[in-house]
Amino acid sequence: MDKPEETKKKRATPIRTRGGPEAVDVHVGSRVRQRRTMLGMSQEKLGEALGLTFQQVQKYERGANRIGASRLHHISEVLDVPINYFFEDMSPTFTRKRGKAGLAEAQAEYDHDPMAKRETLELVRSYYKITDPKVRRRVFELTKQLGKSFAES
Repeated sequence: MDKPEETKKKRATPIRTRGGPEAVDVHVGSRVRQRRTMLGMSQEKLGEALGLTFQQVQKYERGANRIGASRLHHISEVLDVPINYFFEDMSPTFTRKRGKAGLAEAQAEYDHDPMAKRETLELVRSYYKITDPKVRRRVFELTKQLGKSFAES
């Protein structure tokens, strides 16, 4: 016996919008990229560790493909971070939004975050390769002074 039409459970509508990734997927992917870059690991090396092609890693990092729970767990092990690392710094405002509005906000946050830029990550990695603490401190002070002088002009 079939239930009357009004008592049947309605199917949930998909969260993903047509033609683009969700804001959360973009954020998680950007955090994968950020951590991978911090470690100096190529997409190819990460892909090998996960049993994937570098193209698949690219898609994950762009948010074009969603990362499933077991895959995210494996990525967290390879990149040596807890799973919640991938969700840190996520704005609560764009997690409530769906589709293009949330994605645009996520992309804007990512674009303005200096820690998400490859240049910043490479600078930090290079800085910590300086083994002499006195030299490293002088580079730090020099960088701060340069930043101040350019901010004032």
